[in-house]
Amino acid sequence: MKTSNALKNIAAWLIGGLVLFCAPAFAQNRYILETATAADLARISSRYGLTVLHTIHDGTETLYVVSLPPTAPVQEIVAIRFDPSVIEFVPDTEVESPETSDSSSHSRPLDPLSDVLALQGTASYYGVPVRYAYVGQNAASLIHLSQTQQQFPTGNDVVAVIDTGVDPNHPALSGVLVPGYDFINDVPGIPSELAGLNQSTVAILDQSTVAILDQKNSPLVLNQSTVAILDQSTVAILDGTKLPEDFGHGTMVSGLIHLVAPTARIMPLKAFQLDGTANLSDVIRAIYYATDHNARVINMSFSTSTDSPDLLQAITYANSHGVVLIAAVGNDGRETTVYPAGLPGVFGVGSTDKSDLRSPFSNWGDMLRLSAPGEALVTTYPGNNYAAVWGTSFSAALVSGAAALITSFQPLIKTGQLSSVFDKGPIIGNDDGYPRLDLLPSLLYCAAQKYSAQTQPDH
Repeated sequence: MKTSNALKNIAAWLIGGLVLFCAPAFAQNRYILETATAADLARISSRYGLTVLHTIHDGTETLYVVSLPPTAPVQEIVAIRFDPSVIEFVPDTEVESPETSDSSSHSRPLDPLSDVLALQGTASYYGVPVRYAYVGQNAASLIHLSQTQQQFPTGNDVVAVIDTGVDPNHPALSGVLVPGYDFINDVPGIPSELAGLNQSTVAILDQSTVAILDQKNSPLVLNQSTVAILDQSTVAILDGTKLPEDFGHGTMVSGLIHLVAPTARIMPLKAFQLDGTANLSDVIRAIYYATDHNARVINMSFSTSTDSPDLLQAITYANSHGVVLIAAVGNDGRETTVYPAGLPGVFGVGSTDKSDLRSPFSNWGDMLRLSAPGEALVTTYPGNNYAAVWGTSFSAALVSGAAALITSFQPLIKTGQLSSVFDKGPIIGNDDGYPRLDLLPSLLYCAAQKYSAQTQPDH
């Protein structure tokens, strides 16, 4: 009977775990390991040829990111998993940004570029010249951005962005960036997503100034849900240059956070390759890093279909330290659950169009807490450029900016309390009662709550 149960346990783990080994080649031999003692780690590493790549501390337990030789037989993997001193041994799965998905039938944008192209010229935004289409876009009006910024603080906390890095020299962002970390190369500082490009492409991007949008511009299609608007000459040159699939994603997400909370500081944490993929362990490390380095909000514009206890543990750690966590619900256009948006302690955000209808590419379901504009948004793009973007990544960025406004006004607010703040917006027409981000009533509610608390008599 004991042998039969052991075989069942092995079979269950093989079905639930080894099926994940079909991930892309760069992640195939990476695992997350927890052992009873450090001596057990040394013994197992020596016996099976494990290489310890990273150590993850959560204050009480220690996890190790390890690699096996590519030729390691399945029998060895099973033996490690069922070694008595091994508490956990799971594949280091792959995480994607929602815009990397190929489920393109739901990813075609509805809101056209015509409204964006009509907004020409430049404007000054908190002392920096930016494209007028960035500050004057329709989404800013929908969420009452200008009126809110006139009445309430515009952010003083740190928003960590777990993504592909950032363009550290973009004029709109350079003044608000604080040092972060590159978890791919293990380098502290401000991680540049330009580092992965060849120098000729970087030179093309850097030579363009703030381009004036007009009908002559030809958009450069990056993927099915993101269109970069560059000046005509730059587009012509880049037409022959294949950019990585998610190049610019971190800069674009950061730009929308900055649009909503222009005086908040942004901490870029590079866990994603420029093709939009990441190791789960790097994402987990980034959450711990953000928490331990005083981030107040963490933006997570990515998703995985695989639930992970280690990811939940990292999120629980962040919540326990008062960090607000915002995540995109994904772009598959269906009722589903993805992670981290579907985990307790995370605020899941979907996308809407300018008519307050759910975008056809936006997922929905129990993980959804709020929607925000996510079509034809104008944001920063590497090389002093700007882009028009579609996707739940960018809806989540707007909400992360909104969270930074709220935390500067209500310093003790937690992720679980955000629903009562954000439910003041209009209800989405084709959803089951989910609200859309509207800053002004949400901040007015916070002000009323703060005033009420201040005027309560002491007992």
